[in-house]
Amino acid sequence: MTQIPSEIPETMRAAVVLEAGGPENFAWREVPVPTPAPNQVLVETAATGLNFIETYQRSGLYKVEYPFVPGSEASGTVVAVGDDVDNVAVGDRVATASGTATYAEFFVAPADKLLPVPDSIDLVEAAAIPLQGMTAHYLCRSTFEVTAGDEVFLTAGAGGVGQLLTQMCKHLGAKVYTAVSTDKKREIALAAGADGVFNYEDFGQRLKEVTGGRGVDVAYDGVGADTFDTSLESVRPRGMIVLFGAASGPVPPFDLQRLNAAGSLFATRPGLAYYTLTADEVAWRAGEIFGWLAEGALKLSVDQRFDLADAAEAHRTLESRATTGKTVLIP
Repeated sequence: MTQIPSEIPETMRAAVVLEAGGPENFAWREVPVPTPAPNQVLVETAATGLNFIETYQRSGLYKVEYPFVPGSEASGTVVAVGDDVDNVAVGDRVATASGTATYAEFFVAPADKLLPVPDSIDLVEAAAIPLQGMTAHYLCRSTFEVTAGDEVFLTAGAGGVGQLLTQMCKHLGAKVYTAVSTDKKREIALAAGADGVFNYEDFGQRLKEVTGGRGVDVAYDGVGADTFDTSLESVRPRGMIVLFGAASGPVPPFDLQRLNAAGSLFATRPGLAYYTLTADEVAWRAGEIFGWLAEGALKLSVDQRFDLADAAEAHRTLESRATTGKTVLIP
C-alpha cells in the first residue's frame, strides 16, 4: 500500500463540474488528495493544460459521472510514487497528457506516460508540451516523416499545434504553408515561421500557385469538415493527407476511390495514444522536443494563463474561439 508523505495534505482544492451544462456549473471545492495506485505517481500541479475535450465533458456532450474534475494534461513535481514504479522518483519534474483529474492541486498519472522535464524548461510552459507538442512531433516525425525540401500545408497556423508543427517542419527543412481566419492570426503564423499564410476562403487556389500546380507533399488538417475536401485537392500525386482533428465537425464518410482519382493519395486519421504506446517512445519524443527547445529551434506559446479557480472563465474564452497558442490553468 502506497504511503503518502506526512507533509502532503489530506485534501486539496479542485475545479469541480457539479452537473452537465455551461461553465457556470464549475465550483471551487475541497476534495481528497488521491493516492497513487501501483505504476502511478502523485504529482503536485504546476500548471494544467486546457483542451477542448474538457468542454465536451463539462457540457454533457461526452458522458462522464458528475460531480467531475476534468483534465488529463498537466505538469508538476512528483511527491509520491506507487508500488512497482522504478523509472520516476520523488522530486522529479514531469509533464503528462495521461493524468487523472488535473484541474486540481495534485493529480495521479501512469509512471510510463510521464515526460521528464529538464531543469532548463519552465514547468508552466512544459504544460504546453504533452498534447500539442507531442501531437506536432508525431505528425511530422512519424505519420509523415518531413524532410528537407518537402512542402507542407497545415490548418490553424496560429493555434497551439499549428505554431509548434510549423516550427518543427521548418527545423526539418520544409516549406510550410498554412491557413488562418484573421489578420491577427496571420501575424502569429508568420512569426512561427510559415512561408505562406492564406485565408480559408482561397487557400486551395493559393497552394496551387505557390507549388506551381504540383501540390503539397502532405496536408495536415485539424479543422475537418470545412476544409478537408480542399486540403485533399491540394496534395500532390502519391502525397498524404493527415486528418488529425475536427474543429469544424467530423468529415463525412467518403469513397476511397477518390484517393485514386486524386493521384493515388495516402490518407490517415492518427491519434496520440497510438504514437505513445511505450515509455521508450514517449521518452524519444520528449527528448527531441525538449532538445529543440534548449537549442532555440522551438519556442512555446503559452498565450493565456488563468487561475485554476477561474476554470469557468477559461472555458468561456476557449469556447468563444478567442484563444491562440496554449491556455493553461495555474493553481
